[in-house]
Amino acid sequence: MLDRIVVLVAVLMCSIAWGQTMNAPSSGTSSAGQQSMPGMDMSGHDMSKMKDMPMDGDKDADSDASAHVMKSMEGHMDMGPHMKMTSLRQAKAGDAARAQQVTAEARKASEKYSDYHTALSEGYEIFHPEIPQKMYHFTNRGYAREAFFHFNPEHPTSLLYEKHGDDYKLIGVMYTAPKRFTEEQLDERIPLSVAQWHEHVNFCAPPAGQRKEMLAPHPQFGLRGSITTQEACDAAGGTFRPVIFNWMVHVYPFEKDQANVWSVERQHGDAD
Repeated sequence: MLDRIVVLVAVLMCSIAWGQTMNAPSSGTSSAGQQSMPGMDMSGHDMSKMKDMPMDGDKDADSDASAHVMKSMEGHMDMGPHMKMTSLRQAKAGDAARAQQVTAEARKASEKYSDYHTALSEGYEIFHPEIPQKMYHFTNRGYAREAFFHFNPEHPTSLLYEKHGDDYKLIGVMYTAPKRFTEEQLDERIPLSVAQWHEHVNFCAPPAGQRKEMLAPHPQFGLRGSITTQEACDAAGGTFRPVIFNWMVHVYPFEKDQANVWSVERQHGDAD
């Protein structure tokens, strides 16, 4: 339970800390409510430090943190200084063709998951199905680890679904890359003249006993918090993280044109 709280308070969404799991035996499939967040940092550095975060022992803390994550993810545009996007570059020769190839491979790889039961049977897990979300991430831990080392468009870290009654409608995929990557390295995976990756930054986790403050209309802490610097976070007694989790990019391969396939507006509005 403590591990789950640490991850949720840390905030996002899409895997297991790499340094602790590379050689560890599998512990089996975890319950949907205890999965790691989509795009979770695999480096084992910042996440290991999160263990030092104060915990107040409140039995409701876990659900409070979950609610903060879901609320924060419902609209990236509201995150302001807590969201960083890659710059849109001038197109180079071959960029369009490379992007179209990624789109085609993403479409081909994800088509079979139109029935979400297939995704579940092949190692994808729903992140918090019990919490209403605009969009649900079905994350594959193995593919998340693979993305830490190389890019395989046939293995998206997460599948993106909308909930329709008791069913899920597949709308896209999410790829991840290590947060240490430069924009040049991201451009090698998907050209930045077409796609814009995003990461979540300037996160101040609240001190013990104040996690519910993240759910307030105008919070100090969290992804929508007013605190955006190390100094302000220290003064408030929080724990500051310059960057949380990995680079992420959404792809909507079933759209008809490239603008909609790589829509930044939709990426902002959808949940991460």
